[in-house]
Amino acid sequence: MGATVEQFNHAKSQMGTLKEDPGNEAKLKIYALFKQATQGPCNTPKPGMLDFVGKAKWDAWKSLGSVAQEDARQQYVDLIDTLLAAEGPAVATQPTGSAATFNTLLVSTEDNITTIRLNRPQKKNAITVEMYNEIIKALEQAGKDDSVITVITGSGDFYCSGNDLTNFTQIPEGGIEQMAKNSGELLREFVKAFIDFPKPLIAVINGPAVGVSVTLLGLFEIVYATERATFHTPFSQLGQSPEGCSSYTFPKMMGNAKASEMLLFNKKLTATQACAQGLVTEVFPDSSFQTEVATRLKAYAKLPRNSLALSKQLIRGTEKERLHTVNDQEVERLVERWLSDECMQAIMSFFQAKAKL
Repeated sequence: MGATVEQFNHAKSQMGTLKEDPGNEAKLKIYALFKQATQGPCNTPKPGMLDFVGKAKWDAWKSLGSVAQEDARQQYVDLIDTLLAAEGPAVATQPTGSAATFNTLLVSTEDNITTIRLNRPQKKNAITVEMYNEIIKALEQAGKDDSVITVITGSGDFYCSGNDLTNFTQIPEGGIEQMAKNSGELLREFVKAFIDFPKPLIAVINGPAVGVSVTLLGLFEIVYATERATFHTPFSQLGQSPEGCSSYTFPKMMGNAKASEMLLFNKKLTATQACAQGLVTEVFPDSSFQTEVATRLKAYAKLPRNSLALSKQLIRGTEKERLHTVNDQEVERLVERWLSDECMQAIMSFFQAKAKL
C-alpha cells in the first residue's frame, strides 16, 4: 500500500533529524524520489555538461522513469525510515494516526484501513522477540478499532526475512530448555493472534519473504505480491520444522507434493509460481505494485465492516478449532527440534558460514 501524503510529509520533516550525512548516493536517491513524488516523471531539460551537480540530480530523477507518484512516496518514506533506523532506535519515529507506540513496527489507520508495517529494514525485517510481541499487540489493537480491513507489509526492499536467529543466542537463566519453552509459548500466542483475528487480513508482499512470514500466509484472506517477491521456507536446512499452521494450510492450498517441495525440501518459489500454487492471490509489476494494491484496498475498505467480519467467521469458523490444534502440534514439535543436537548444529553452521562472509 502506498504511503499517504501525511506519511510522506512526516518523513520529509524527519529527514532533518539525521545525525550523520547519508552520503551522496543516498541524497541523490532522496532528491529523485522527492521530485517524482511531488512532480511526477522528469520533464525538465538535461543540464549542460559542466553543471555536474545538476546533471547528477537530473540523471537520478530521470532514472525513475514512469514510477507512479504514490509509489515514489512510499519508496521515499521507506528510504528515510531505513536511514533513521540505521542510526538507532533513539531517532526512530512513529507516524501519526497510531493508538500505540512500537519500536519495530509502524502502525497507522486511514480510510478504514489499519496498516501494520514491519519496520526493521536494515535487518530485512527479521522478527525479534520484541517484534513478535509487538505484532501480537498490534493485531489485538487492530481487531478492536473501527477499521474495515487490516494490512501487513514491510518497510524497505524485504517483506520479512523470517526469524532473527540472534533470538537463539539469548539464553535465559534456565538454560536452553527454558529458552525453547519460552520461544514455543511465544510462537503459540503469535500464531493464535492470526487464527483468531476477526477482520479480513491482507498481506502486501513488497519483497522477498522467508520462514514464518511465509507459513502464516495461509491464515490471510488475500495475499498480493510484487513480481520480485520470493517465498522460501528453509526449515530442514536449519534442523527445524514448519509452523504457522502451514503443515495443514499448505497441503490444503497446493496439494501434498507441492507443499512438501517447500516445507520439506526448501524450494524457493517466485511470485508467479506462488500464485499458480494458490499461496498468492495476485502478482503485480513492481513499478505499479503499490498503486494497484492501494486501489483494491480502498475499494474493500468501503464495504460494510460487520458484513465482512461475519462472513469471515462463516468461512474460517468451521476450521478454527482444527487450526488451533495444528498450531499446538507444530509448536510442540518445534520445541523438540530446538533442543535437538541436529538443530543446534545446523544453527551453529549457519552462524559460522555467516561469519566467514
